This record gives sequence, C-alpha cells and structure tokens, in this order.
Amino acid sequence: MSHQLNQVLQRKRDRERLAALLPGGSRERPIIVSSAAVIEPRAVRTPCLHCGGEYRIHEHERAASSVRRVDVGCRQCSAPRSIWFRLVPHELN
Repeated sequence: MSHQLNQVLQRKRDRERLAALLPGGSRERPIIVSSAAVIEPRAVRTPCLHCGGEYRIHEHERAASSVRRVDVGCRQCSAPRSIWFRLVPHELN
C-alpha cells in the first residue's frame, strides 16, 4: 500500500473513533430524544463523517426498551454508520 493511501485510511479511522465519542456515536452516548418520531429525521440530517453528505436509513432497530440504533449509509460516499438514540419522554407537570 502506498504511504498516501495509508494516511487516508488512518484519517478515516481517526474520524470514526472521534465520532464514537460524540452524542449518538455509541450505545453509551446516545442522542436523547423525547419522541420516536424525531429519530429518523434527525439521523438523516446528521452529516456524513467522511464527506459531509446526506445519510440514507438502512435500518431502525429497537436495541432495548428505550434505546434505538439507526444504521445509515452516505448517499455520496457509501460510508456506513450507526447512530444511537435514547427515548426519554417528557413528563407531564
């Protein structure tokens, strides 16, 4: 492999590691939402880590009672990503 290709792959891995630390990047760091209805629109509005493109939803899975995982792929560069959400409904006063 060329040195340049190795650098590109390393930058890609670095972006993915950083994304795992952001809200939504892992099951341990979900994006908090108050309604399941906002999960998919929020996922597709999230820009691709690699090219800034828009995501297409591949799967929306209920991983636990209040935890959702949305698997997406970039429409431009095809990079896959899982975005995690936790459903925390607002309590009535």
